[in-house]
Amino acid sequence: MMTPSIVCLAAAIFFEARDQPIEGQLAVADVVMNRVESPRWPDEICAVVFQPSQFSFTHDGKSDNYRNYTSNVGDRQAIGIAEEIAKSVIKGCRLGLTSTHYHATYVKPYWLKQYHLDGRIGDHVFYTAPAGR
Repeated sequence: MMTPSIVCLAAAIFFEARDQPIEGQLAVADVVMNRVESPRWPDEICAVVFQPSQFSFTHDGKSDNYRNYTSNVGDRQAIGIAEEIAKSVIKGCRLGLTSTHYHATYVKPYWLKQYHLDGRIGDHVFYTAPAGR
């Protein structure tokens, strides 16, 4: 069953990491779940994913419905993978990262020196926000 939480998490995985290795897709899902579990962010998956200006796909002017992206076989496969990862992560299958933030390797966000570097997976660099940020 595709609950709203699965759909929202799958959207974040699809748009933010569909071209990344499975571990990278799981890491993006961990970031969302770590935010859900933190008092600093909303306590629902969809509210975290669609919180203004948090994930680039939500404010790029394109459709946020990942199921609309079926024009090539890679995207069609990525839809299924994102949904399966979302289901498994919501059931508790997690990498165990503490990361609350990430960015693509070609981006240099203003906050990166203030956060704890957790590591790189694929084309994303992951960080944990220090207490109070």
